[in-house]
Amino acid sequence: MLPNSDNNNKKNFKLMVVSSSILLALFIYTIFKSSATIEGSSYYIGMVFLFALMLLAFGLHFFREKIRAMLPVKQNFSQTLEDVQNESATISAKTSQPSTIEVTKSNIRFSDIAGIQNTKSELNEIVDFLNNPKKYLKYGVKLPKGVLLVGPPGVGKTLIARAVAGEANVPFFYQSGASFVHIYVGMGAKRVRELFAKAKSVAPAIVFIDEIDAIGKKRTGDRNDEREATLNELLTCMDGFEGDSSVVVIAATNKIEVLDEALLRAGRFDRRVFLNLPSTNDRIEILKLYLKGKQYSFDINSLANETLGFSSSALATLVNEALLNMIKRGGVSILDEDISAAKIKLEYGTNEKKFYTPEEIDILALYKAIQKYFLKYKQQGSKSILSKSEMISSMKYYLSGSVGIEYFKKEPYTLNSNDIKEAYNIADIMKNQYKMVDDVTELVKIAKMELKDEISQFEDEILEIKKTLEVNGEIF
Repeated sequence: MLPNSDNNNKKNFKLMVVSSSILLALFIYTIFKSSATIEGSSYYIGMVFLFALMLLAFGLHFFREKIRAMLPVKQNFSQTLEDVQNESATISAKTSQPSTIEVTKSNIRFSDIAGIQNTKSELNEIVDFLNNPKKYLKYGVKLPKGVLLVGPPGVGKTLIARAVAGEANVPFFYQSGASFVHIYVGMGAKRVRELFAKAKSVAPAIVFIDEIDAIGKKRTGDRNDEREATLNELLTCMDGFEGDSSVVVIAATNKIEVLDEALLRAGRFDRRVFLNLPSTNDRIEILKLYLKGKQYSFDINSLANETLGFSSSALATLVNEALLNMIKRGGVSILDEDISAAKIKLEYGTNEKKFYTPEEIDILALYKAIQKYFLKYKQQGSKSILSKSEMISSMKYYLSGSVGIEYFKKEPYTLNSNDIKEAYNIADIMKNQYKMVDDVTELVKIAKMELKDEISQFEDEILEIKKTLEVNGEIF
């Protein structure tokens, strides 16, 4: 029942009384003014009827509660609305989760990470901006809103992001892309808004989104309301602050090609930092860092050469396993036998860690030398519009390694299938998207033949590049 329902009843009752009184007055007035005389019982019947109406009105008013109790109750609109609101609030309370977005202070510095000199130089600019914003703002300089770290698992993307925050001495917000994925539509977008609101409130700050491809994959025809709503909210939030807001968003992904184009356009993640597996020299520096303060009696340079294809995290695991084996045998210094035991454990405990024979090392060195020679064919991404010949050149770059190995070794080898896939992908785009060619297979065949001719002409130059790479320790 509405709070003012009694007042409405009183008004209705008064209206009934006034109406009955007026009707009675008009009836009496008509009787006395009429020239005709009312005969029979009509007069008395009318009077009784009017008085009955008045009595009924009085009765309904004074006994309204008892009458209402006897009748079935029909819920009014206001009560229904209130019940719906209460139910919605209950559902919201059940589905919503307490915030887990927390600000932290990073103690990691660039000096704590080895083998990323090129990456450090690129990110030092971000650090300097966060430390000395006036230095840039007085010239109207605005740094990129987003920095995308691209590289295989284990190369230290998260550690690098923490190091940026640590070097700049600013608050650090860490979120995994998977943490934005919820069952309930709208919860991921709400979490994004909360993340950016908190970052702005303590700016300058670093926001780091790990595995951003969990929410930032290319949008297709398949419907996924929650992921798209979350992605749209992320794009909106990034558009909502300028380069002078002192909030820098760093994201990490293993595969940049799966990300939605909207994330990569100017004004969002428009700066990319590519991280590769550490080279031989990098591995030497990484091993020195992890072995600092520990006793060991093995050759670090030899170990670096034996751990081709290892990421920095894999090297950390290797050192840790060697230490565990040292403790197990009761030693105080890491010996070659501890390293061997650790390598065996990693070799058979995971398929990701690979050890190469001298023959395989020679093939890999040749592969890299060939690609280095044909690097001139690769389009670096600075151009948005490419000609047919430029696309064919890019395709040749990705084919050059496998074609060159087949030329030098007289048979094909199972090397870097990703390069071959990329070459065929370019050929497929040329045929199906731009209609530049009629047949993908024929296009690739012609490109391979041209590559073999060029390799035969410049064989000595390629072998010289291979030798230089081996001397400088740049094979991997």
